[in-house]
Amino acid sequence: MNEQIARAAEILQASKFTTAYTGAGISVESGIPPFRGDGGLWSKYPPESLDIDYFLRDPEGSWKVIREIFFDFFKQTKYNQAHFLLAEMQKHGLIHRIITQNIDNLHQEAGSTQVFEFHGNSKSLICLVCLQAYHASEVDLSVLPPRCSCGGLLKPDFVFFGEPIPMDPLNAAHEAARLSDVFLIIGTTGEVMPANMIPPMAKANGAKIIEINPEESNYTRKITDVFLKGKATTMMQALYDALFSPPLENN
Repeated sequence: MNEQIARAAEILQASKFTTAYTGAGISVESGIPPFRGDGGLWSKYPPESLDIDYFLRDPEGSWKVIREIFFDFFKQTKYNQAHFLLAEMQKHGLIHRIITQNIDNLHQEAGSTQVFEFHGNSKSLICLVCLQAYHASEVDLSVLPPRCSCGGLLKPDFVFFGEPIPMDPLNAAHEAARLSDVFLIIGTTGEVMPANMIPPMAKANGAKIIEINPEESNYTRKITDVFLKGKATTMMQALYDALFSPPLENN
């Protein structure tokens, strides 16, 4: 593994444009479970609750699940060392763009900039009538469904099943796939479309692929050049230590 860490560090140091591409696995150690798989949220909650047609048909029922998952359960979560070290690498010019499938805002809370959220952000709500945006902390969720000052229905500003990917992050991801010398994949298995198509696009354009995952993913044997098998926090710390000395402490 030390040899793989050293090789990954060397690739990152030589890169002129590196994109970090993150999924649910980077946030698991913050206490946020993935949606899919054993113990995933869809084993506890009905996925149709986040279908846009269901939401429009029964906003109160959908909002009960949304409030429990994203505003009761996730309320106490905090960014972890993997988020923090990624932000530090960005400050040092080693990461130039972050494309994330996560909607938890933890990259920004850890200090990252140039974050493009493929699936939106759960901390923001938007009115479906006048398009007024609200931070979730501004909205009283004791009465469901929440309403805008204009009376319109408020919806979390993330992508529901049946909705398209927003153009800004989609364009940013496609641009990153064209520009990047390196894609650093962290905590995504490559199962969710169309997000899973971005790293192969980068590979086809000549990017080196460094992957951090606890187990092999759909990418590992197809496009990955360096596979760092382990938890996101452990592998990011090892990678950071190979890039910088002395090791950085998160205070």
